[in-house]
Amino acid sequence: MIKRLLPLLIGLSVCGAALAQDTPATARSSGGTVTMHHTTTTVTTWSVRPPTGGSTEEAVKTAIANAGYKEVKGLKFKDGVWRSKARGGNKKWVELAVGPVNGKVYAADAPSKLNKEEISAKLVTAGYQNVKDVKFDDGLWAAEARTAHGDEVDLLVDPDDGSVVAKSRD
Repeated sequence: MIKRLLPLLIGLSVCGAALAQDTPATARSSGGTVTMHHTTTTVTTWSVRPPTGGSTEEAVKTAIANAGYKEVKGLKFKDGVWRSKARGGNKKWVELAVGPVNGKVYAADAPSKLNKEEISAKLVTAGYQNVKDVKFDDGLWAAEARTAHGDEVDLLVDPDDGSVVAKSRD
């Protein structure tokens, strides 16, 4: 009986750990009540394949075309996002990154609306701790941080709103 239950218990504990979510940061108001700040962030763990339920290759090509680019080449999933080159309206080739879940197109040469301090603040507000090595590269912000559970993660962050586009455990 115990031999039959052991695999079940191991499976349940693995599933429980996989389904665990980061807890959002809390702030205590002056009245003594706890206020929860919820930030909706859609992320994916970096891997060699796009996340389940994420954008397909065809959907990414459509998003790139809808952003005004043509002649997409070299499209592949790398470092947590879709990456490719595409020809823009000025006929020049541009390196692009496309969010794996949000499908947003990020041009490598586009400026960021947010600065380094604003990105760090957005990540802290989203519940990340010890945010460091924040740098803007190839159209996205990259940072290292810890989750509320203490896990080290690498993050790719949207330069327009500071939302997390992809995350990978260190």
